[in-house]
Amino acid sequence: MLTPDRIREAPKALLHDHLDGGLRPATIVDLAAEYGYDGLPTRDPDELAAWMHRGADRKSLELYLETFAHTVGVLQERDAIIRVAAECAEDLAADGVVYAEVRYAPELSTERGLTLDEVVDANLEGFMLGSRRAAEAGREIVMKMLVTAMRQAARSVEVAECAVRWRDAGVVGFDVAGPEKGYPPTRYLDAFEYIRRENFHITIHAGESFGLPSIWEALQFAGAERLGHGVRIVDDITTLPDGSVQLGRLAAFVRDRRIPLEMCPTSNVHTGAAASVREHPIDLLRRLRYRVTLNTDNRLMSGVTLSSEFAALDEAFGIDLGEMEWLTINALKSAFAPFDERLRLINEVVKPGYAHLRAEQTRVVG
Repeated sequence: MLTPDRIREAPKALLHDHLDGGLRPATIVDLAAEYGYDGLPTRDPDELAAWMHRGADRKSLELYLETFAHTVGVLQERDAIIRVAAECAEDLAADGVVYAEVRYAPELSTERGLTLDEVVDANLEGFMLGSRRAAEAGREIVMKMLVTAMRQAARSVEVAECAVRWRDAGVVGFDVAGPEKGYPPTRYLDAFEYIRRENFHITIHAGESFGLPSIWEALQFAGAERLGHGVRIVDDITTLPDGSVQLGRLAAFVRDRRIPLEMCPTSNVHTGAAASVREHPIDLLRRLRYRVTLNTDNRLMSGVTLSSEFAALDEAFGIDLGEMEWLTINALKSAFAPFDERLRLINEVVKPGYAHLRAEQTRVVG
């Protein structure tokens, strides 16, 4: 019963989406020509999209990250960032997303003189512009920004301070991303301690390409409130011969504390964190009622939308509208927006939206 149209129409929430991983291919080509970026492998938008997909699907996080050289390459000017952020909001709204936290590392856009603050300002301006256009088209969306520091750089405290400066303008949290191996969360304790002292929010890429120690450090040392991916938590879960499940200490801690898992199945297949969507730990974790959320990660590189991720989940595990609503409410409960804003979206947008879809479905069946 989960047709593509019904999935797209359902109100959805997104917590893990990278601005530099979701550009429109045609926009990359336009910006490359406008700002003199000559590194693209092709200037045909369709060929570029196919190249990105092939480049990302190499079963390695480190290789996956190489494709970002080209998207970041065209995000070095204020107007380019505004355009990309505005299109991001429009594209998500057109896909039925009503709340999104989109992350970006401002240090990636400073090669031509922009400051961290100027990058964040442009990003937020683009979100406002895109949200306004989406509303005019009949699709309301709330856009928030997560400011990311790159693991392989040495600017985490500077980036954390930037995130806090913009907390009242649309930035809702701090993140670290990039290669996990060799860059444990403990390398950035000064930044995390600063964020905590400021009563701000933390989410960390952890447990994607690296194992349980990455998750443990993110939670116990860095103070992460959510886990970006977190798929390797399954390494602490044992299925016994009688079919029952035994949770290790860390797995039990994550479930008992209702720590949200920002899961991105297709991306995890591409980076080698899972063999296929059907074999992705999200099935076991949702059945064990972890605080699972469904996300896109990088829409361009993985060739996905949030709707297509729900469709993939339905094809693999046979979910229904009730499961979609549960995953969506999980995301909004876990969002970093203020409580009253989250409550409004749940009670005035999400629940009525799914009630309407169920009523429509009942009429069709009848």
